[in-house]
Amino acid sequence: MTVVLNGNDLTIEDVVNVARYNEKVEIAPDAIERINKCRGMLNKKIEAGEIMYGVNTGIGEFSEVVLNDEQVKDFQKYLIYNHSAGIGKPFPIEVVRAGMLTRINVHCHGNSGCRKEIPLTYVDLLNKGVIPVVCEKGSVGASGDLAPMSQIALSLMGKGDAFYKGERMPTKKAMDDAGIPVPGLLARDGLAAINGSNIIAGWGSMQVYDTERWIKQAEIVAAMTLEALMANMKPYDERLHKIRGFHGAVTSAGNIKKVIDGSDLVSGKMKVKVQDAYSMRSTPQVIGAARDHLEYARKQFEIEINGVGDNPIFLPDDDTVLTGANFQGTPISLPLDMVGASICMISVLSERRLNRLLNPALSVGLPAFLTKGAGMYSGHMLSQYTAGMLIVEQRTLSMPASVQSIPAAADQEDFVSMGMNTALKTNQILENAYGVLGIEAIAAAQGLDFREFSFGKGTQAGHAAIRKVVEHLDEDRPLFIDHNNMMESIEKCDILDAVEGEIGKLGSSW
Repeated sequence: MTVVLNGNDLTIEDVVNVARYNEKVEIAPDAIERINKCRGMLNKKIEAGEIMYGVNTGIGEFSEVVLNDEQVKDFQKYLIYNHSAGIGKPFPIEVVRAGMLTRINVHCHGNSGCRKEIPLTYVDLLNKGVIPVVCEKGSVGASGDLAPMSQIALSLMGKGDAFYKGERMPTKKAMDDAGIPVPGLLARDGLAAINGSNIIAGWGSMQVYDTERWIKQAEIVAAMTLEALMANMKPYDERLHKIRGFHGAVTSAGNIKKVIDGSDLVSGKMKVKVQDAYSMRSTPQVIGAARDHLEYARKQFEIEINGVGDNPIFLPDDDTVLTGANFQGTPISLPLDMVGASICMISVLSERRLNRLLNPALSVGLPAFLTKGAGMYSGHMLSQYTAGMLIVEQRTLSMPASVQSIPAAADQEDFVSMGMNTALKTNQILENAYGVLGIEAIAAAQGLDFREFSFGKGTQAGHAAIRKVVEHLDEDRPLFIDHNNMMESIEKCDILDAVEGEIGKLGSSW
């Protein structure tokens, strides 16, 4: 299925499908008309000698420097060269694809002033698998993601390197091999290609999507732990959460209850405590709070990927050029900061439940550290160490980057979003979260192995999915293999797929 871009209807799921699964892209005919109309207005203004930022002036601190006709021809080239100033290892290909996709969608509005050849070339690059090599670090998330977007824009001149058919090679060779013409850059084309926070927007969209799926797995694993700890199930009654009114908590409680449906714990056959610890009974409130924030973050990102993040903005119907700061990354970097903090928060909750599974004083009769050979064997004692280390790193990374502005460009750009730092650290927080939740999942399955009552249908499916990856721990063995395998399984959403395949889709707050 092809994703047709018109500037208005791009979804987070579309970003994932194009960036990660190579779905084809095309631009709607009416969007091409808008792009041509805008370019026609720009050409008239250039011919009339009207002064326009970034067209016939310098940029940043040099915005007051007016360029002559000869300089205008080469300015876009030097702009892209100068701004290709990143550093570090290359982004994963899917991140660059996401940034390119969202930039095309900006141009589809017909307010950027570039020639149609600019977005159409990006469409060709995506569809034929020629993906520019882009350094991870260098963007401050204002004036757009200038450094990474400029490395992408080098392809418009046949410059830089690209990945093509599994190899890194000069971009010009890759484009020639793929049959993609090099469009070159005329007035405005270069700045139109880079003046938006599109790597943050594209990558952040995927992070929101992945976090939503991770949260469902967090609810499944929490439900398994609750069964292993013989929890009182009253705190997961949806009526309790509807009275308070937070939609995320209602959804989370419903999902946990759905996983456990059919369990002896729900039927009342089992004797349970009157009231459990916070890490157990407040799980819906905590995960629910993250769900409510994710709903907001999703809304912000879908506004951004369908909006005009550029400067200046050209309004053909009004024959007007407006300069402003629609490239500013704060509207998405601030919610993405909170997404990272939310993931960390749920991971902390996961580790606290892990502690209750391992501690014989808290585990309601489970063997110490989930091993029958305590003393000779240490069981999962060291698994908690690993989870703790991952969480400390998450906590360190949860400091918001959106408050960390460092001025640049001789104080012309004196407040920046630092949204790329947000995207980088949120990605690492999420990677750690796969490990933390994976460790709880291993312990939950081990705990369930020692129980002799009937589990919920969802719990049984989750347990079976874990056992496909990690065997029951009878005797001590090197646990790093289990940890890494389970971490990968969580990232692939194996538990989610298995459980939803058994009991149906879990509820979402978005």
